[in-house]
Amino acid sequence: MYREFGLFIAGKWESSTETSATVVSPVTEKVLGDVATATISDTKRAIDAAELALKKLREMGGYARADALHKIADEMAKCANKAARMISTETGKPLVQAEREWALSIDQFRWYAEEARRIYGRVIESRVPKGRLEVTKEAIGIVGAFTAWNFPAALPSRKIAPAIAAGCSVILRPSSQTPGVAMIIVNCIRTGALPDGAVNLVIGSTTNTYNPIMSDPRVRKVSLTGSTRVGQQMIRDAADTVKKVSMELGGNAPCIIYDDANLEAALDACIPSKFGNAGQVCVTPDRFFVHNSLHDEFVSEFAKRAATLILGDGLNNNTEMGPLISSGRMGEVDAIVQEAISAGAKLEVGGKPAAQFKTGHFYEPTVLSRVTDDMRVFNQENFGPVAAISSFSEEDEVLVRANNSFMGLSAYAFTRSPERARRTIATLKSGMVGINSFALAASEAPFGGTNYSGLGREGGTEGIEDYLDTKLSQIVF
Repeated sequence: MYREFGLFIAGKWESSTETSATVVSPVTEKVLGDVATATISDTKRAIDAAELALKKLREMGGYARADALHKIADEMAKCANKAARMISTETGKPLVQAEREWALSIDQFRWYAEEARRIYGRVIESRVPKGRLEVTKEAIGIVGAFTAWNFPAALPSRKIAPAIAAGCSVILRPSSQTPGVAMIIVNCIRTGALPDGAVNLVIGSTTNTYNPIMSDPRVRKVSLTGSTRVGQQMIRDAADTVKKVSMELGGNAPCIIYDDANLEAALDACIPSKFGNAGQVCVTPDRFFVHNSLHDEFVSEFAKRAATLILGDGLNNNTEMGPLISSGRMGEVDAIVQEAISAGAKLEVGGKPAAQFKTGHFYEPTVLSRVTDDMRVFNQENFGPVAAISSFSEEDEVLVRANNSFMGLSAYAFTRSPERARRTIATLKSGMVGINSFALAASEAPFGGTNYSGLGREGGTEGIEDYLDTKLSQIVF
């Protein structure tokens, strides 16, 4: 399939190129295929094509762009089974999670189809006699979209859909570890009858893709989902051509279990959230703060449930947790766990690569208790199937500890008290807060963080604003 599609530039698939990258299954460690990768010249051609498409996209108008986005969503719905299987094949995540991700991706295109019809300005009374001030919104220009491997469908969709709705052309650069999913999305986009070059796909090295996009002044905005380190570098690079940036970066989410929490409901929610996609989720709870009165029971039941999770190939219907994306990721997760144990944390369950698999990057669902705030497993994003649990006694104390992080993407708390919920929301330094729920990702809601966790928002009415410039005009007759 990778060679059937390849790069997508100026409305055409290009399967032949000078370079290629190998895609490897995280389940079998076998080669899934070789994907065509872009040269510097290829990326520059993609930028040229995006520039030519920009004027035509703006001329289409919001209603025509909305119709195109709905057609794309219709096509994505037709290939849902194929796409979900590709997501699972490339990432290893269970098929049911892949199906949910593809459905969310379709919803992005539907939501922003309607937002394309609702790009509003305003009129302001002028102080100048016979004058009128008009505020209008227009497409910011060419967008460079950089996405990670852990949600290979949802992340590109979150960027492409609002960009097209706003009238921007896009150069998508997905992870070379999961290129097939991006190819399916782009092939669906062809059915929208957008101008050639409206969406371009390039895959490849930093030198051949990132550098040309970042250095070209015609690219007016870049959007990243990735690590904080990469985001910091992108901000520095964007400054040279004063590009607008929006980025969703790392997380280190606290989850507070107050003494009045419904323990059973909390456990029912925490287990699938923590171990979904093998913990490779930026908004997954990493730091569990459990009140002393519930701590022992919570830890015991959490470990018991984690131990029963079924590991395996995501394409198998009974699999509940798949592998980590690579051997390097598995090694990093194991190093964090062993370091915590050496520092005094108690291993409740897991704590090592899963021995029953001869191939694949499978790591046991792991639960650690007696974790202290200075341990790396607690103060850095572990991005793996590791739940680190600590206890607390007072509300004020736990809120201070929960906020003791440079990150601020998501945070959670379980309580039966509306007053306590409101105090918690007001105090936590986080772009998103869930009370008795982890359901934060929805097309109609703004997704994003504060501090080192990012800039801007994806989703909701707010999401399209990052792709628009505001223009003021003074009209006097």
